[in-house]
Amino acid sequence: MRRETYECGVPLNRPPRSFSPHGEHGYPALVSADLNERIVVAAEPSRVYDAVADLHRIARWSPECFAVWVYRRRDGIPTRFVGFNRRRGYVWFTNCRVIIADPGREFTFDVSTFGLPVSRWGYRFAAVDAGTEVTEFWTDRRTPGALRLGRVFTGKAAHMRPEVNRDGMRRTLRRLKAELESADA
Repeated sequence: MRRETYECGVPLNRPPRSFSPHGEHGYPALVSADLNERIVVAAEPSRVYDAVADLHRIARWSPECFAVWVYRRRDGIPTRFVGFNRRRGYVWFTNCRVIIADPGREFTFDVSTFGLPVSRWGYRFAAVDAGTEVTEFWTDRRTPGALRLGRVFTGKAAHMRPEVNRDGMRRTLRRLKAELESADA
């Protein structure tokens, strides 16, 4: 699979940022994402992080996720949740485990269904002159069993998932930006 970085649909001419292979702040090492989308939000990184880490808000921004149930927290931070998703006539759920919750820097979670790994989703936040550069990323972790289940539950062939996710990431980031910037107005 070709790995590309875009800013809301426009290819960037710069290489992706490099991260420590050993991870930071005791978190696991970061893996290379299959898809990345970026947008700049006129808000502080801590504020954007707080919005993303408030998982119920994802349902307002995502074109697929329509509800989130957080069923485990540690020190007020969500650690486990269920995402309820729909696309056309298909409805499915995923189990999610937060693996990085680093305020103002990164929020990342692993997704599984019926015990099978599906993906890793995350958001990274970097301060820039105009506010915060938000990078949403997705890494495909599907096993053959998860690929078959994905076809049954989402109605999309495995090779279509990156295209669907890229479109969803763009829409999610634009909605996140609109909500946070309109709240400042």
